[in-house]
Amino acid sequence: VQLQASGGGSVQAGVSLRLSCAVSGGTLSIYNMGWFRQAPGKEREAVATIKWSGSSTFYADSVKGRFTISRDNAKSTVYLQMNSLKPEDTAVYYCAADGLPRGSASVSSSGYVYWGQGTLVTVSS
Repeated sequence: VQLQASGGGSVQAGVSLRLSCAVSGGTLSIYNMGWFRQAPGKEREAVATIKWSGSSTFYADSVKGRFTISRDNAKSTVYLQMNSLKPEDTAVYYCAADGLPRGSASVSSSGYVYWGQGTLVTVSS
């Protein structure tokens, strides 16, 4: 399974970005997916996850109400819509697949086995 993240960039605070994660070599519809981020000097943290069925999602408290994770299984793509960006959102964002067909979604990075290369989001004030 290969994951390709895209959509990052350098933006001003308050604007929106949409990250995309294209999945190939596997069946997206059976995997739980997640977006994680890692800021300089900090540990990787879960931003949002979505169950394989799309029936449930998780958001970190810091992004609730601003970010939305979604999936389009027909396009084998997972999205992260990021609105009202803040400087503290600056990080490398990674998409990940847990590799467990139709399993329970984890919010820990250790629960994900397939990772994209990361896309940098820089938010300036």
